[in-house]
Order: sequence, then structure tokens, then C-alpha cells
Amino acid sequence: MAATPATNTDAPVLILGGGLMGLAIAHALARSGRAVEVLSRRRSEAAGFVAAGMLAPHAEGLSGALLQLGQRSLERIPSWVAQIEADSGLSCGLRPCGIVVPFATAAERDVYPTAPWGEALDRVGLERELPGIGPGWQAGLLFRQDGQIDNRRQLMRALERACVELGVRFQEGVEVLELLQEGDRLTGVRVRSAEAELTTISARRAVLCSGAWSAQLLPQLPVFPVKGQMLSLQGPREALQRVIFGPGTYLVPREDGLLVVGATSEREAGFTEGLTPFGQSQLQAGIAALLPQASQWPPMERWWGFRPCTPDEGPLLGTSNIEGVWLATGHHRNGVLLAAITSELLAAALAESGPSAEQELLLQAFRWNRFTS
Repeated sequence: MAATPATNTDAPVLILGGGLMGLAIAHALARSGRAVEVLSRRRSEAAGFVAAGMLAPHAEGLSGALLQLGQRSLERIPSWVAQIEADSGLSCGLRPCGIVVPFATAAERDVYPTAPWGEALDRVGLERELPGIGPGWQAGLLFRQDGQIDNRRQLMRALERACVELGVRFQEGVEVLELLQEGDRLTGVRVRSAEAELTTISARRAVLCSGAWSAQLLPQLPVFPVKGQMLSLQGPREALQRVIFGPGTYLVPREDGLLVVGATSEREAGFTEGLTPFGQSQLQAGIAALLPQASQWPPMERWWGFRPCTPDEGPLLGTSNIEGVWLATGHHRNGVLLAAITSELLAAALAESGPSAEQELLLQAFRWNRFTS
């Protein structure tokens, strides 16, 4: 059953960023009855629109607290997606298809960090799961529990519709320039509209989820951009049933035969926009090595984006150094995977009752100042 729109007359919680994380948190807060307003400069630049949509804590080879966070989120995704679909009336494109990680040797396979969660494959097993896989791969791990979601074409649109149905307000084309404070407490934000008008929005609570641009508002945050280039091909329907997570390149097949190919990892590029011949050549080489037949499939799109990265590649979650400002940024390669648990944790952190003991442990593991204290 869909929730009714929020009727809370208190000042809204400001969501600073209209990408996947911002929409997911806005949705969770609105469902809890909070008034919410999303401020977004240009939603199309959000990492949620450019990611491949893998749900892959095991295929990614995560470890430690980040693996735990990813596994918790993976468990929650089916119910999270069902709620978004109920609130929006739209499909999110969830596909529990399983992911295969190929290796050149069985020895490399057996020392992979998440090998205990996977099913070991030899060359015969690889060919059974991935018909046409390149000859350089002799072993693999099948993670049946991992999967994908069509974030670009379905999830983002469904989340936006769900938020609108729940009464979330949107301001698009608004750039947040400054967080305003009295002492250590948030009082509002200074913004510039698409017409270049400068105004102040009063606020006592805000969630900073501005992705790779987060440190522009809070320079203390150790968040920096990692550029990624991607492309898509149109293959035959059913040509590839499972995601292939290769070293440096992954192939994500949608149900209609579209194959999403990613992604370069350009740490020195900063915010330099645009495609590069070198980056596109890297992707083509990855396709040829992983699934040679796909090199003949016609290209559909080419794009790029900026992942928000931190020194340990884990997100920044929870409170900040400003009272009234919460953080949900720095998710690097795992934003789509971690959206469900992030929205749950942030909604709990802003609730009057506060987070549970388990939620508090997760928030503490990803506090913003963990690198210096």
C-alpha cells in the first residue's frame, strides 16, 4: 500500500543533491512523514544516472565493514524496490541474475577476498554460465546472490515519481553555494538559481549527498572525483544471462539485450568532462577479452561520470562537524548497491527515536572523520 503524502508543517529537511542517494533518502524520509525538499543543480550529472547498476558486494571483492554494509543493503534491496514500485507504479528493473568473476587461473580465483561466498567454476563451468567467454579465462566464481538493477532507465525515474507522490518538493537548477551557520549549527543554505539569482533558504536539518562535489560545500570531507567512461551495445536478447565482472571491465546485460560496458577509473582526471580515445579503447579491449562476439555488436551510447571517492573507498554516513547537517556521500563504485541501506540509516539518524544499536554501529564505521581519529 502506498504511503500518504507528508503533512508535517515543520521546516522541511533539505536534501542537497538530487541523484540516486538524494532521491532514496528523500523517499525514506517522506515515508516516515517528514517534509522534504530536494535541491538539485543538474540531476543528469548524478552518478546514479551513469552507473551500470550492479548489486555486487561479493563480485566486487569487498572486505571488512564495507562488505558488511554491502551485504546488509543487498538483503534489503528486494523489499526496498517493492516499496518504490508500490509508491510510484513503475518498475525499477531489478534483476537477480547472478554475477561471474573470471580469472586466468584457479589459484587467482581461490585467493579472491569473497571466494567463500561464491561457487567455484572451472573452464567448463565458465563456458556453461557465459557462452562465448574469451579463451584467456580458465576459472571463475559465480555469485548467485549478486545482481543488477536498471538504474539509468528505470530506478531513477521510479524513485522520482515515488517522491512526488509522497509530497517531496523539488527545486531543479539550484546550486547550493554555502552552508550557513550560527556557531556550529546549521541555519540555512545560500543558493543560486538557474537565473543566477542569489537567495537564502532557512533550514535546521539538511542531508549532504552531493556526490563527487560534496567537498565543495564541506572542505573537511575527504571526497574526490574518480572519472569513469562507459558505453553500451545492442546485443541479441538472451545472448548473455549473467553479469561478467572482469578486471577493469564489466559487462551488464539488460533483459532487452542492451549491454552496458564499464568503466574506466581515472583518478587524475579531476572534473574534466568528455570522452577520450584512450578510455574508449580500454573498454573495447575489455569487451574483446571478455566476450569477443560482443565486439561486433552495434554501439548505442557513450557517456562519462564522476564517482565520489574517499581514501578507503567507503562512504561517509551520519553526522558531520555542523549540527543539523548529515552526510550520505563518498560511495565510490557502490552507490547503487548501498542506496537501500544508506536511506535506511539516514532516515533512522534523523528520526526522533534515533538509530538502533546495529544501525549506530554501521554509522560509526563510516563516520566522516574516521581517517583522523
